Amino acid sequence: MTRNEQAFLDMLAWSELGRQLIDESDNGYNVLVGSLPGRVKLFHDYSDHPRQLIRINDKLSSTAAGRYQILKRTFDHYRKVLRLSDFSPASQDAIALRLIKERGAAEDVKAGRIIEAIQKIRKIWASLPGAGYGQREHPINNLIATFTAAGGQPGGNSLIA
Repeated sequence: MTRNEQAFLDMLAWSELGRQLIDESDNGYNVLVGSLPGRVKLFHDYSDHPRQLIRINDKLSSTAAGRYQILKRTFDHYRKVLRLSDFSPASQDAIALRLIKERGAAEDVKAGRIIEAIQKIRKIWASLPGAGYGQREHPINNLIATFTAAGGQPGGNSLIA
């Protein structure tokens, strides 16, 4: 994995979970949806997706789990496609990188074109700007700063954001 790919995954985890949840868990890899700072909900078995349907509010329930808040159905699909044996950190990373690649953003990530990459993948992760799911979306400048702080090197239009 390249330095920019790792920094981009770190940025995604920060976007989805926030620094405090990452710090209160196994680097975010065992966080269940609905967790809040100080009230983190964790799973402890990486042999499979936790498969817990958690009620977020009156209108929303989700099976999202892990560092990138991967849904059960997404895991089930990519478990077969990528021949994964578990829901380990390595498997979660592999799924996130595959989703990025399938949206045509892998080369943007490697080149540090963060704005372009985020535009291509924003419908996958609700916390990204322009996702449109009615959840909190982070400003692009905060994402670029997080990417850079994680060791990534922005390039292209991302330098002028």
